[in-house]
Amino acid sequence: MAIPPPKSAMASAVDNEVGLARRFWIKFHRESVFAMYTPFSLSLASGNLKIETFRHYIAQDVHFLKAFAHAYELAEECADDDDAKVAISQLRNDVREELKMHDSFVKEWGLHGAKKAAINSAATKYIDFLLATASGKVEGVKGPGKLATPFEKTKVAAYTLGAMTPCMRLYAFLGKEFKALLDPNEGSHPYKKWIDNYSSESFQASAAQTEELLDKLSVSLTGEELDIIEKLYHQAMKLEIEFFSAQSLVQPTIVPLIKEHNPAKDRLMIFSDFDLTCTVVDSSAILAEIAIVTAPKSDQHQSENQIARMSSADLRNTWGLLSRQYTEEYEQCIESFVPTEKVLFDYKNLHKALEKLSDFEKKANNRVTKSGVLKGLNIEDIKRAGERLILQDGCINFFQKIVKSENLNANVHVLSYCWCGDLIRSAFSSGDLHELNVHANEFTFEESISTGDIVKKVESPIDKVQSFKDILKNCRDDRKNLTVYIGDSVGDILCLLEADIGIVIGSSSSLRRVGTQFGVSFVPLFPGLVKKQKEFIEGKSSNWKGLTGILYTASSWAEIHAFILGY
Repeated sequence: MAIPPPKSAMASAVDNEVGLARRFWIKFHRESVFAMYTPFSLSLASGNLKIETFRHYIAQDVHFLKAFAHAYELAEECADDDDAKVAISQLRNDVREELKMHDSFVKEWGLHGAKKAAINSAATKYIDFLLATASGKVEGVKGPGKLATPFEKTKVAAYTLGAMTPCMRLYAFLGKEFKALLDPNEGSHPYKKWIDNYSSESFQASAAQTEELLDKLSVSLTGEELDIIEKLYHQAMKLEIEFFSAQSLVQPTIVPLIKEHNPAKDRLMIFSDFDLTCTVVDSSAILAEIAIVTAPKSDQHQSENQIARMSSADLRNTWGLLSRQYTEEYEQCIESFVPTEKVLFDYKNLHKALEKLSDFEKKANNRVTKSGVLKGLNIEDIKRAGERLILQDGCINFFQKIVKSENLNANVHVLSYCWCGDLIRSAFSSGDLHELNVHANEFTFEESISTGDIVKKVESPIDKVQSFKDILKNCRDDRKNLTVYIGDSVGDILCLLEADIGIVIGSSSSLRRVGTQFGVSFVPLFPGLVKKQKEFIEGKSSNWKGLTGILYTASSWAEIHAFILGY
């Protein structure tokens, strides 16, 4: 019920302070997540990638690195600044060293013939794009033979770096991520040399140097020209994902989750919370704001036929008091049942403890309805607010991909404490998502105007998990269910644990505290998948099951999308 603090007002100022390359990396970080979650990347990180696959990858990468070196050569010819020429020459030498590393792979692992292997379509597509860009064949840009001025040549050099920088940064990113997962107690990782190279200080420095060079070459460009670089950067990121995805695996992997899914035998059940899982702002604050904005002024006359309402000033004061009371008493409630020392995971004990929180949530809702703050809201105002509601980046795209897929037998259920299900339905309808099943409380209306009462269906953690169980119970038994629950708060914890796969999004401190003290383990999603991939035995299913006391944590919907659906 409490209104979360707004995002920092300094965000835009910070954006202006960072360089162009850094801004692009942040903007297109979603693509780096998809590259990391490909079957190839996960298997390489886990160390059980088959040598045949690695041989094929090296063959493709050799072709690509040669093109990369040639692109640097073309960029050097176009650069007008002597320092830039020297920097590009150094980067080209770094690529030659990378090719030498690939030669060492051939000798060390007996990958003879790798260099002679045919190039695949994904690598060809990326190479053609890179060399076309380096040759000045960019939409709206003159060809290299027609470049009349040094400035026009510098533009092509900048465009070339725009197409090359994301590759360098992505490999530096993957190298550091994989390096952090190396376990010294597990013996030698078969691809440690590859990981060491891309996580090394020298490669990280090369990636940073490429970014600095892009920033330098772009300083004098117009907004339109910078837009071209952004498009080239984004296209290069997408081609990187396609390159990783195209690596042919000869082994089973646990990603994407739907890989083992057989629509004729299996049913994928996706459950999600709404407030702060899907949304940026809690829906209770949205509903309160609608009430305040549409309420009559203190001196405004109300018709006898209208539902009596408080003035906007009284509403704002009342809502402020309710919000502060909720926040204070919520923390006190949590403190009242959380063990002072960690205990072993026991679902029944946690369920019993959360009955206190359930009682608290119901009393808080009773205070709200009795206060009258929800009286007099027009259903159309609520729907318009829902349509304009800002959802977490990637959330809508994830659900669209699921419900629009003809080859995926999946059900999506949204379980929420939200006081008004119409707000949720409107929020998703703006993304053409009418197929989602919404389980929430509902306003009561008289001629499209809210009475202030709530039809209470889902008020607490106990209500939520009961709804979860009821939904599964009502499913036909003609298929095997695989359940995934996505949530962000203590109110979701029972459902998260009951699901075969529970994914926590966001950084709720109260959820972490309650879970940790009751023996729940919070495991970052990608490292958790790497561990599971290591344990994955050919010929067997990945064996996801609930009530293990393990929850996975994701920093974004992109991670969830990449894990469950792939690119």
